[in-house]
Amino acid sequence: MRPDETLYLMYHELETPGRPLSQSEPGYVRYVLTAQKFCEQMDWLQREGIRGLSVSQALTENHPRGIVITFDDGCESDLSVAVPLLQKTGFGATFYITLGFLGRPGYLVPSQVREMGSAGFDIGCHSMTHSYLGDLDEAGLRREIAEAKTQLEDILGRPVYHFSCPGGRWSPQVARVAEQAGYRSVASSRIAVNRSGSDPFHLARVAVMRGMELTAFQDLCHGRNLWQLQLRDFFRVATRRVLGNTLYDRLRQRILESRSPAKTPRG
Repeated sequence: MRPDETLYLMYHELETPGRPLSQSEPGYVRYVLTAQKFCEQMDWLQREGIRGLSVSQALTENHPRGIVITFDDGCESDLSVAVPLLQKTGFGATFYITLGFLGRPGYLVPSQVREMGSAGFDIGCHSMTHSYLGDLDEAGLRREIAEAKTQLEDILGRPVYHFSCPGGRWSPQVARVAEQAGYRSVASSRIAVNRSGSDPFHLARVAVMRGMELTAFQDLCHGRNLWQLQLRDFFRVATRRVLGNTLYDRLRQRILESRSPAKTPRG
């Protein structure tokens, strides 16, 4: 990648032996990495001299060999697994919290969110209820984006500047409401690298999927074969526009269930 290009990685829950996942649906599990795989990826980045960054660091500092690490949802494994590994490597990261998930089995509680923030990690917002923002009216957008920001700031005792869209469902309306609410960035799941002149209210991120091998992760971090992911994403987005969110999700769920022999993964 060029010196002015920065890759943003998107992670979710990390799986450890003997601990059930927060959700067991195939559509969710495909985004879950094992803790071992995540550790291997972070170790490789460190050996390569690539530094893990938070969104705040990437937007305000110059890091020509940096990759942004983000986590969505606010799973318990953010604190129990990801944070110790990131501290070991000296990496920064941004953890996007879904307010309505706090306190549920497998998810963080408010005191743990504060603990991560106090440890120096960037805490962002991932909406109030994880609703698809494109399905909401103006009042719904304000609740999911602005009110969620206020509640998260009350938990942390400090401002929250970064927002990520549930399901990657970005729109100009989302960006507008987020900017009005006082955010400094909005992250989607658009597959691309971000450049120095990229719009901070439409940041691209690439999801690190469960089936991604280390060699594929290495290629991704070096900017190789990104076009293949972009091509698949183009057809996925086009299909979703035709079918709509609800029908698209039902179809995807059926396809994934037909490929998955086990519903509840265990370590």
